[in-house]
Amino acid sequence: MNLRITKNKYILNIMLVILVVSVSLIYNYAAYDRILNVFRNNNRELPIYCVDTPEKKVAISFDAAWGADYTEKLLKILKNYDVKTTFFLVGFWVDKYPEMVKRIDEEGHEIGNHSSRHPHMSQLSKEQIIDELAKTSEKIEAITNKKVTLFRPPFGDYNNRLIETARAMGIQVIQWDVDSLDYKDYGADAIVKRVLSKVRSGSIVLFHNNATYTADALPIILENLQKEGYKIVPVSELIYKENYYIDHTGMQKLIR
Repeated sequence: MNLRITKNKYILNIMLVILVVSVSLIYNYAAYDRILNVFRNNNRELPIYCVDTPEKKVAISFDAAWGADYTEKLLKILKNYDVKTTFFLVGFWVDKYPEMVKRIDEEGHEIGNHSSRHPHMSQLSKEQIIDELAKTSEKIEAITNKKVTLFRPPFGDYNNRLIETARAMGIQVIQWDVDSLDYKDYGADAIVKRVLSKVRSGSIVLFHNNATYTADALPIILENLQKEGYKIVPVSELIYKENYYIDHTGMQKLIR
């Protein structure tokens, strides 16, 4: 009996390999990759870490939860370089700095949701997730009159329940593929070297609005990216809205 089961598994695996190879030859690599993702991830849902794009563009983002000491300086720098970005805001930050929220919006930057209380989202029930997202989105929308469509989970912590719940609310979950590590306070040079060495077309870069050296590093990073021909855009202008899939690395790709 065990021998028969083993033989059947072997035959099934051979048939699977033949199917994958056949599909890849008949269609294209994207189809092949999507099929493999089912087996790699075991139906695991993934947020968007970066985007597969033929255009030389990247998105810069700032998470705001603790303080706003450097936010005005960041906004001035972004304005000087004519760059629009995405700010992910926590609900209690919105409560404390409503005028800053208004200014971020008025200066043309996108505002995303970063939760209400900054919890580990994977530890919450579906009802708690809805509450976290809905409360903060309502606060932001009351100030900006713009619908919130993006969410970045605190600590980068997520699970299938979070992504499926957010999607049902019309919200896309966004991570990053370039972490500036600005919150570690290693200094401006360390931030510059880390970001410029890792960024590529389709990258989503993570900064924090109140990290000590971000405002010192930002002009150098923006100047270098622009000199290299990168267009810097808000996250929503980088990601695809339809006809896409997310591969096993978290890269968003068009279905071709």
